Amino acid sequence: MKPNNPSRLFNREISWLFFNTRVLEEAENPQVPLLERVRFLSISASNLDEFYMVRVAGLREQMRAGLRGKGDLELSPAEQLIKIDRRAGKIVTRQNRCWRKLRRELVTKKINVCSVEDLSEDQSESLRATFDANILPLLTPLAVDPAHPFPFLPNLGFGIALGLEQEDRDPLFGLITVPLNVPRYIEIKASGKDRNFVLIEDVLQTFASNIYPDFDVTSSGVFRITRDSGIAIDERAEDLVQHFETLLKERRRGRVIRLEINQAIDAALRNFLISSFDCSEETISDSADILGLCDMSELVKVGANDLLFPRFTARFPERIREFDGDCLAAIAAKDIVVHHPYEEFDVVIQFLQQAARDLNVVAIKQTLYRTSEDSPIVRALIDAAEAGKNVTALVELKARFDEASNLRWARDLERAGVQVVYGFVGYKTHAKVSLVIRREQGQLKTYTHLGTGNYHAQNAKVYTDLALFTADPVIGEDVGQLFNFMTSYNKPKDLQKLAIAPISLRENLLEYIDGEMIHARASRPATIWAKMNALVDPVVIEKLYEASQAGVKIDLVVRGICCLRPGVTGMSENIRVKSIVGRFLEHSRIACFGNGADMPSDKALVFISSADWMPRNLNRRIETLVPVESPTVHNQILNQIMMANLLDTENSWELQATGRYVRVALEEGTARFSAHEYFMENPSLSGRGAALEDSAPAHLEEADVPDTQIFHPKLVS
Repeated sequence: MKPNNPSRLFNREISWLFFNTRVLEEAENPQVPLLERVRFLSISASNLDEFYMVRVAGLREQMRAGLRGKGDLELSPAEQLIKIDRRAGKIVTRQNRCWRKLRRELVTKKINVCSVEDLSEDQSESLRATFDANILPLLTPLAVDPAHPFPFLPNLGFGIALGLEQEDRDPLFGLITVPLNVPRYIEIKASGKDRNFVLIEDVLQTFASNIYPDFDVTSSGVFRITRDSGIAIDERAEDLVQHFETLLKERRRGRVIRLEINQAIDAALRNFLISSFDCSEETISDSADILGLCDMSELVKVGANDLLFPRFTARFPERIREFDGDCLAAIAAKDIVVHHPYEEFDVVIQFLQQAARDLNVVAIKQTLYRTSEDSPIVRALIDAAEAGKNVTALVELKARFDEASNLRWARDLERAGVQVVYGFVGYKTHAKVSLVIRREQGQLKTYTHLGTGNYHAQNAKVYTDLALFTADPVIGEDVGQLFNFMTSYNKPKDLQKLAIAPISLRENLLEYIDGEMIHARASRPATIWAKMNALVDPVVIEKLYEASQAGVKIDLVVRGICCLRPGVTGMSENIRVKSIVGRFLEHSRIACFGNGADMPSDKALVFISSADWMPRNLNRRIETLVPVESPTVHNQILNQIMMANLLDTENSWELQATGRYVRVALEEGTARFSAHEYFMENPSLSGRGAALEDSAPAHLEEADVPDTQIFHPKLVS
């Protein structure tokens, strides 16, 4: 069969929408604290916004270009958009239902989101005072006519449209856009312990006659727009930085992809908005109770701590403390992997800060894909350059939605004397790598950090990622070749340990899968465990099907998009797929191959990676696949991290052959197990100091988990 046969591959876009449904289900989950459920609802809405900005925008562009699917069996862009709108509509309906329920539960906790009409007289006076003092001065009401053309609204801009009438002139339309510095939820000061809020759009509609005192306001409606946020890069651009600055300005004016309007909007206002935004062929959504549910995150900050997840403080690896905080000395003694967010991102920061101060460090090389606004990583690189060290930073300008901040960081680094490179025009540099070169006893020694996540301190508090630190000279040499490739187009030759996309990463994966097939055909144990964010690549999927048919047992933890269809007799009956959605965002990428032994085993081949198994990662990005060879780190990733993910029952969903996900149900007598809780409570293997060397992680180190029990383990409480 052809790889693109839909009976073999789930549609990527629909699979993503199913992922967002799992996020929404956490908002509906009564076991999750109330304000965390509000947060999950906000995340599901924000995810849907980005989906329209990027994926739907791309499909609409393909449709306008007249493109069809590849072959008769693949859905055309138009057919995909029909399915997307239907599935997205179901998500919006569930979001509405979820919000109504959450709103009722918030009332029981004295957090009230009120309608303006339901306010008491005192509350109405308080709202009026707040409006006059803090909102009205910021508004710029518009009357739209030939002398006052319809204004430009940025992506995710929203406001209210009004029908206006005045004696002795034709009716016209008014427009009030909501300024960015006005909160979405306006708090009404009142006595007592209750926190009372009203929506800004309700406030504007209530006081519309005060905003337009010379008109009769005959109708009003709320609207919100989503724009195409893609960037089309011209590979012939002579100056990539200037080119990106121009493209970022153009993106602000991207085509409107989705127009959201409130349910009861007047037909004349509806037509006015569709015409003004020129989006008659785009998605018009009028089913939401509240537009822009992503703004609901503002409410998360107002409640008591008992309405949130219990406070968690990340650990600092004890083994580094035993070296008096000397990261380089600890790494020289033995490889260490730092497991975020359970262990502090400060380890990564401290590694670079120490290198910047160390008189014997002569060079630092660093990739920057995403980083925080006030980045201590960038600050450390600047300090190193100002201290006279040779510092090279590869800043990826094509990091979606972080392009502008990356441009700012690039300029700051260049001013400090850092050699800044912008990578390839045709490829996106997604690898997360730091290389520190230190002179020791007359020779140069390398210290390398290779990560699955980003150099972003805030993300590291929520994203589960792995940061491997090693002084392995072979890996250091391979990483040196990787940087030479990124800075000079010199392709790496004879890499000894590292695999790099787009050169060798997919090929290596396929070879490791082939190796398991050889073991299976020789009647030896044959197993693949892998964890990633998305599985889309049809070549890899077909190879996994082939391995399943050869008898290889395959367990995959895929958080988001999965185009592989598991559990189909004769095709994928030996493949199981689960997704973990919970308190933390699963982001680490791991691949484990049994290598002829039952898993988990010291013989297994274990790798961490920056790449998901997607065409874009394997074909069009600079990515890394890194072998894990240190026994302690090997055991931590295989026996502790992968095992915990496979054992998890608390946050797990099983992918069915139909494409549906079913929450994992506990068998009678089976103890619940949460991978997130386990990692919060147990120190990592490679980060343990001497005082903890003899301690074993709860449940897992000696666990005997037969294949049939991977998803329903008999755990000891």
